[in-house]
Amino acid sequence: MAPKLPYEPLEHGKNYWIVDNVLPNAAEISERCFSRDKWEYGSPYQPESWPGMRFHGALNPTELEHIETLVKQLIGKSKLWMEQPAGGLRLDCNVAQLVGATESTPHPHTDSRHLCRYACVIYLSPNPPPDTGTSFCRLRYPNGAIGGNIVLAPHKNLVDALRVKALPIQAWYEDLRVQNVFNRMILYKANLVHCATGYFGKELRDKRLTTVFFWMTED
Repeated sequence: MAPKLPYEPLEHGKNYWIVDNVLPNAAEISERCFSRDKWEYGSPYQPESWPGMRFHGALNPTELEHIETLVKQLIGKSKLWMEQPAGGLRLDCNVAQLVGATESTPHPHTDSRHLCRYACVIYLSPNPPPDTGTSFCRLRYPNGAIGGNIVLAPHKNLVDALRVKALPIQAWYEDLRVQNVFNRMILYKANLVHCATGYFGKELRDKRLTTVFFWMTED
């Protein structure tokens, strides 16, 4: 009766991609984000599911086009789009997110299959601790057995597939850790279980700065 997930082996170039020096003007974008006056506040400051601070429109249209062109080449798709959920909600694509050491902890999850097929993170902190990038995880059972790592149809996300709202961090096994490197992009299938490996910093310019993206594609 234990919850189960299918397992898909992680393979660079198939279900995740790492590209270094992805933005030609990364230092400019990083400074633009850190210099911003107006941010939205999430957990623990407001009752939101996302942590820290953020704002929409992190990349301008030219910068976003550069990233989307690269992503389409990597995944072999001719079209990407940003799906919008019903009810007037907004998908947080092309968002800058700033999260400090005490503002969140690793939270393994998947993104909704109904809203995106691929997710992407670009690390924009100039001198980050390496082990604060992105982790891919597998279920870990109380007896030590290792389970799956992906949500497939008919389920839409991890909560739906496991029928539990949350599992403790001890219920997860880290399958792969991608280090946080300035101007590195990590692109991955959004239905793989993943999380931020860790957060850092107390002052605004010392915190973990990323830009995040979520895209739909044709099957």
